[in-house]
Amino acid sequence: MTDANTAGTEITRLGHFLGPHGVQGGVKVYVLGDAAQFRTLRRVYVEGRGWLKVVRTTQLAPGVALQLAGLSTREGAEALRGLNVYAADDELPTPEDGVYYFHELRGLTLSDAQGTELGTVKDVLDAGHQDLLVVTHDGGEALLPLQAPYVTVHLNARRRPQSLSLTADAPEGLLGEADEPDEPEGADT
Repeated sequence: MTDANTAGTEITRLGHFLGPHGVQGGVKVYVLGDAAQFRTLRRVYVEGRGWLKVVRTTQLAPGVALQLAGLSTREGAEALRGLNVYAADDELPTPEDGVYYFHELRGLTLSDAQGTELGTVKDVLDAGHQDLLVVTHDGGEALLPLQAPYVTVHLNARRRPQSLSLTADAPEGLLGEADEPDEPEGADT
């Protein structure tokens, strides 16, 4: 996402505001992914409001509450309800091994086990218990479960995602390829 307030800065959606936390302007955040990503952020981008300085982060189960500069009343926090909250990609903490930000996966190529390029990751969707890769390919677009045992994430020297591939035992039809119709029994050929 890029607009006048984020020009030149790539940002990633971290969640949305749920409503006030306390009476002094704290606001609860529904977090997409790991709430720990908020710990080191000095600022966040608030939809329709621009960049706001993070004064304090309070860990809640399962999300966080943020105290933002210029927000000191419960009514001010209520006004943020439902708005999306973002962070600059280069300000996000490096996640632990095996955990990736969605922006790191967008644009990567997906290959089969032999290295033949199948498509490109257009987006990643948080589907609750399973993240889904939106893969564009010659046949259109397909959703591919990221955590499935047949998707391998290949890393670069900095241990960040570089490309994706399917394992040799990945089931056919993952990208929506049309299966050959079976010949009916007893049919003459």
